[in-house]
Amino acid sequence: MTGRRRMMVGIVSGIVIITGVMLLVRANRNEPLNYGGYSELIVSSPSFVNGIIPVEFTGDGEDKSPELVLENLSEEAVSIAVLMDDLDHPIKGYNHWIIWNIPPQNVIPEGITHGATVEELGGALQGIGYGRHRYRGPKPPFGSHRYQFHVFVLDTMLDLNADSHKKDLLAAMDGHILQYGSVIGSYPGVKVK
Repeated sequence: MTGRRRMMVGIVSGIVIITGVMLLVRANRNEPLNYGGYSELIVSSPSFVNGIIPVEFTGDGEDKSPELVLENLSEEAVSIAVLMDDLDHPIKGYNHWIIWNIPPQNVIPEGITHGATVEELGGALQGIGYGRHRYRGPKPPFGSHRYQFHVFVLDTMLDLNADSHKKDLLAAMDGHILQYGSVIGSYPGVKVK
């Protein structure tokens, strides 16, 4: 094989490998989760700008949690739980934040205090999301990622240790979910449709 032919084979092989990787990434792109079958809860965030999470709510800024507004909240609500997941992380549904036992309310304020117990939210508990008892905002190493805030309205308070993780919270909520809704924001700036 001549040097020129080897070079062409190398270029074609490289293109095939890159194309395969791109198709694999696209095929494995995490789609937003939908915990269906529950009464609809409408969730929005006035903190977002056209579906984009401003830098103050990210790891590149103040790393404070955004405000979440809940509409159509059930009168039977006893508590609220929130999960925040990175939809585009290589680990599917990579968790950034979990908080539960929030008293029923139409607005979850921005800038929730760090720590296991959140006194200003009636003693709500923040479990281990992203390795900490707190909201950890977006800070993707490259590209734009989508972040989904899942909000669950429950018919009970949960008896969970503050060192619990996402899987523990999901298991504890099983059979107690009255309503579910979510909102997605992206960072950095790609408008979410």
